[in-house]
Amino acid sequence: MPAWIHVPLNALRHRLGGARPDHSGLAVTVRQHFRHKAAAQGYTLSQGQLRVIEHLATQAGRLDSGQARSLYLYGAVGRGKSWLLDGFFQALPQAHKRRVHFHDFFARLHRGMFDHRHQDDALAHTLDELLEGCQVLCFDEFHVHDIGDAMLITRLFQALFARRVFLLVTSNYAPEGLLPNPLYHQRFKPVIELIERQMQVLEVGGDQDYRHLSTATSQQRFTRGHYLWPDSPEQRHDLQLPAFGNGTLSLHVGKHPLQARFSEQRTVGFDFADICEQPTAVMDYLELASRYDHWIIERLPRLEECSIAAQQRFINLIDVLYDQDKHLVLIGSASLDDCLTGSATDLSRTRSRLGQLRQSHAAACPA
Repeated sequence: MPAWIHVPLNALRHRLGGARPDHSGLAVTVRQHFRHKAAAQGYTLSQGQLRVIEHLATQAGRLDSGQARSLYLYGAVGRGKSWLLDGFFQALPQAHKRRVHFHDFFARLHRGMFDHRHQDDALAHTLDELLEGCQVLCFDEFHVHDIGDAMLITRLFQALFARRVFLLVTSNYAPEGLLPNPLYHQRFKPVIELIERQMQVLEVGGDQDYRHLSTATSQQRFTRGHYLWPDSPEQRHDLQLPAFGNGTLSLHVGKHPLQARFSEQRTVGFDFADICEQPTAVMDYLELASRYDHWIIERLPRLEECSIAAQQRFINLIDVLYDQDKHLVLIGSASLDDCLTGSATDLSRTRSRLGQLRQSHAAACPA
């Protein structure tokens, strides 16, 4: 699903039979949507998911009256949080709704506030442009690692609640687990308290990691991609990878150059060091993702040997590529499990996503 979606009301009303459902009718619609979606995809829903679906349906029934309470869903990777968010979004007939990956929204927010920096309230002007009257905003994969971002998030959430926007947020972390760095956690307490006061916090539990199910029933997006190690001419030939040569080329990204190994049409290749050990940012990855559909990243090291900053950049890059459904070939110096041993906070999510790649050792043929 694209990162940013605006669905016309008429199309949704047609799907629901033309009539606008009343409060209880919309709650029934949401329940039925999830039941049909689960059956079509072969899901057996956990008790935790069923409980969350009931809360989603209840709040959907309160949207038109303005009495709905925003929801914050958290849980371990692969427990179906994004699946629940997407199902809720799909079932709603509201015209003014947005479903967005938090990386994407926050990058747009930063850019807009820079553009409106001379206005009295840059945040308000930016939200006017981003929301366009939005009544329901779904944030997928909400997390915080930087104290500067944390301060802006405080203002963002205050503004959204003041506008009476209904929020549905997914995260790997309970509110208290956000920004765990002890140097900054206390300064983020106002946001945590705001979330807990304004939103209903629900855990999405269960033992099943839905990313390990077959592609027919899960939300896997990297299954067309490959992980190669330790890299061989035979592997490259079998996958028809372009020859990079020995040099680099300079790509203009934002306001600075970025070194790449290959760029042709919709395919780009990087060394890990050039894209993750340099001061790159999420906005750079989003801009590159708009240009390239096929990505090759070479020389992935053991992350434990890299700085936390480099590990976090890699996590952010994989988030962007995964959310935008890009094709990825990743080439490492060791097995994927060995390379993904590190200490960055969100590395478990990256392991889960990259575990969907088809893995090939040089001694074997690609799957």
